[in-house]
Amino acid sequence: MIPVSGFEGRRVAVFGLGRSGITAARALQAGGAIPILWDDGEAGRAQAKAEGFTVEDLAAADWSDFAALVLSPGAPLTHPRPHWTVDLARAAGVPVLGDIELFARALADRPKDQRPRVVAITGTNGKSTTTALIGWVLKSAGLTVHVGGNIGVGVLALPEPTPEAVYVIEVSSYQLDLTTTFAPDVAILTNISPDHLDRHGGMDGYVAAKARIFQAQGPDAVALIGVDESWGQGIARDLAQRVITISTRPSPPRGEGYVAQPGVILNGGEPIADLTAARSLPGRHNAQNAAFAYATARALGVSHDAAVAGLLSFPGLAHRMEAVGRLGSVRFINDSKATNADAARQALASYPSVFWIAGGVPKAGGIKDLTDLFPRIAKAYLIGDAAPAFAETLGDAPHVIARTLDDAVAAAAADAASADGDQIVLLSPACASFDQFKDFEARGEAFRAAVLALGAVPETAS
Repeated sequence: MIPVSGFEGRRVAVFGLGRSGITAARALQAGGAIPILWDDGEAGRAQAKAEGFTVEDLAAADWSDFAALVLSPGAPLTHPRPHWTVDLARAAGVPVLGDIELFARALADRPKDQRPRVVAITGTNGKSTTTALIGWVLKSAGLTVHVGGNIGVGVLALPEPTPEAVYVIEVSSYQLDLTTTFAPDVAILTNISPDHLDRHGGMDGYVAAKARIFQAQGPDAVALIGVDESWGQGIARDLAQRVITISTRPSPPRGEGYVAQPGVILNGGEPIADLTAARSLPGRHNAQNAAFAYATARALGVSHDAAVAGLLSFPGLAHRMEAVGRLGSVRFINDSKATNADAARQALASYPSVFWIAGGVPKAGGIKDLTDLFPRIAKAYLIGDAAPAFAETLGDAPHVIARTLDDAVAAAAADAASADGDQIVLLSPACASFDQFKDFEARGEAFRAAVLALGAVPETAS
């Protein structure tokens, strides 16, 4: 745990008692604060009481007595309208913070020569794979590395800082909205495409939230930015710190940067890393993730050879282009983390032909932006709420409404087995999971279970 000081003996309101909220309360208490907790759900309040925290209805509390409000990233800060706790905090002049900001302040309280280094990753797609990949490469190079944030362990639950450590932190746009002093040594923006627009009041607000990852960086810090989209290009132009661009386009980037192509990373048009042996990094998007990891490692002093060795040995991230099994000539790929069309595009583009399982709770626009990839779809198997709309969009492309994931897996496996040559059954839903599953992890595990139930042999990276 990372104790958070600066609030000794003062009451701090904490709303939202999921992973980040309850962890923040523990860290505040460890630093000497008096956290006052509340959640709309009885289960969260019960857990807090069981741990001995003070649970108090914040709607009836005296806000003039609070030093801060620590808000769960799941509660809206601005849109569609501020959460009621935000209204109360602002009316009382109480600052609204999140767990990433508390983490930043905990590090800033230490002498400069005692602070660890921090790598932070955000973006619409690819941030979890990039986070896991950077952590793997740095650990493989012998560094002391702690990985967490929006992936895995909440940031304040990570081990207490030591000077030689490197924190590799995934941060969401919701978390960034609640930061002011967060200043990573290396800040990464993988890419931007429309997502979570209801929470940010539109695309401008969403882009601004993502750009906050760079707001407090000093001149010696490094900004790694994906520049395939105009939003990333604009952010890169506006920064004063050292900017390294990452592109998947074949022409070399202007200034300092890398080009990521399937199976290779290039610098100045010259190949610097051959990724063809990296089984867990297929496709152009994974080459881009690898370029971010390589650039980060080099910025932190890792040698070229050690950085490349780490890339080639990466075992992959669960639920993201994860090979889960093989049944005869059919491989099953779990890409459950693809919760929007842009993420699904990365997977579809990685294979010449797929038996595609898609559907769930659709995002704005559905799969209309994927029409150029429809020729790669041998057949689609549509599940969940999105099935009728996706069927209409697919038009003449082969498809069937399977409704449930188990039915989709069985049908796709049978069709793929009857086709000639090696085949791919791909779960890449392009949708949220909440109509049938509690989250994308549960959906991915259900896919794995359905595949193995057919008699498939589990696959492991090598």
